[in-house]
Amino acid sequence: MSTPEEQLRRQGYRVTGPRRRVLRALGRLGHATPDQLASALARDGSAPIALSTVYRNLEALTEAGVVTHSHLDHGPPSYHLVDHGDHLHLVCSRCGSVTEAQPASAGELAGNLLREHGFVADVTHMAIHGRCRRCAGATAPGGEDR
Repeated sequence: MSTPEEQLRRQGYRVTGPRRRVLRALGRLGHATPDQLASALARDGSAPIALSTVYRNLEALTEAGVVTHSHLDHGPPSYHLVDHGDHLHLVCSRCGSVTEAQPASAGELAGNLLREHGFVADVTHMAIHGRCRRCAGATAPGGEDR
């Protein structure tokens, strides 16, 4: 498998310093919003990158197919490298933690949607909201917080 930088070059995109830094930061962080990326880049020992530059680079990297994003909540999208793999995001509505699960976990849901509605669901990079194991254990039987 080729690196994201090789993929960019193959598609005619320049591999600039900011793009290289954004790719490295995403590799370290796994998932990040543009603001989180800008903060990480401000702490990486190099000159800070303006948030507008982060957005422009994320747009180019997404167009090139080396970065993708998911909407984990109503805020800004969370970006990650495409080679991070397809997965579901389990988002805890109580503590905000995000856990990854294999798309096969939603296979029954996708099958039901196909049978009942003729809808072919793409469950990769899907966000499912609920409570993580720790927070669910802190919930009283009636669903109220302890």
